[in-house]
Amino acid sequence: MIALIDGERAESISVADGAVLRGDGCFEAIRVYGSVPFALDAHLGRLARSASLLRLVVPERELLVAWCRALAREGGDGVIRILLTRGSVVPDSDAPPRCIVLHHAAEPVPPTLRVLPVDAPWHSAGRDWDLAGAKTISYAPNQAATRRARAEGFDEALLVSVDGTVLEGPTFALAWVVEGTLETPSLDLKILDSITRRFALEDAVRLGIPVREGRFPLARLAEASEVMAWSTTKEVTAVASVGDHPFRPGAVTATLAAAYRERVQREVEASTGG
Repeated sequence: MIALIDGERAESISVADGAVLRGDGCFEAIRVYGSVPFALDAHLGRLARSASLLRLVVPERELLVAWCRALAREGGDGVIRILLTRGSVVPDSDAPPRCIVLHHAAEPVPPTLRVLPVDAPWHSAGRDWDLAGAKTISYAPNQAATRRARAEGFDEALLVSVDGTVLEGPTFALAWVVEGTLETPSLDLKILDSITRRFALEDAVRLGIPVREGRFPLARLAEASEVMAWSTTKEVTAVASVGDHPFRPGAVTATLAAAYRERVQREVEASTGG
C-alpha cells in the first residue's frame, strides 16, 4: 500500500479525527488499469458532490489529479481510494481535516456472484434527506449485510427496502434482463450514482439494448433471464443466483462486460499514447 496525506507520504491520521470517531467523511474508489486511473474526472466530480453535501473541505482538483496519477504510475494496476475527513471532533485536539489518497492491490474480479436479499431499513429508499446520494464512509450497515450474506453461504448481499423494493448491493449496482430489456433501479430511490452504472447504461443505449429504470419489487427478478452487478471493483459481473433462484450468465451481460473492457482500453490508450 502507498499512501499520501495532503500530498505527503504518511500512513496515519489523528485518533481525534471525525473519520475515526464518528465515521464522518466521504470517499471514492478508482480502478487503475495500465497505470492510468480510470474515469478519474467522473470520480472526482462525484467526490466533490459528496463533500459538498457533507460540508467538507476538498483540495484543489489539480492537486487531486496529480496525486492520483502519481500513485497510479508508482503502484500500477490496482485501486486508488480518496478519503476526505472532518478533522478533530474532540475539544482539546487541533487535528485538521485530511485528504488521504492511497493505492492498494485490487481483488480479482469474480467470475459470478451469488447474492442474498437482505432487508435494509437504514436505506432511504427514495426518501430525501441531507446526504442522499453522498458516498460517505459510514458503511457499517452495508458491511453488516455483506457479512450476513457470507455467513449464509453467499458472496454478497442485495439490499431490499422495507416494502420489498430492489435497491442496490452494499458496494455495487444491480441490473437484470426481462424479455430483452435491461432493467435497473432508478436513482430516485437514492441509490448511489454508480460510475460503472452510468457507463453500462450509456453502452446499452449505444448498442441498441432497451433500458428501463424504475422501482421494481424483488419478485421481478424471478422473471429475469439474467442478472448482473456493476461496480468499480466488480466491473460487469454476472449474478449466478439471487437467494435460491439460479441464473445463467447471459448475452446482455457479456455484451456490456465487453463494452466496459473496450471503454477501459480506449481510455488507457488515450492517456498513454498507445
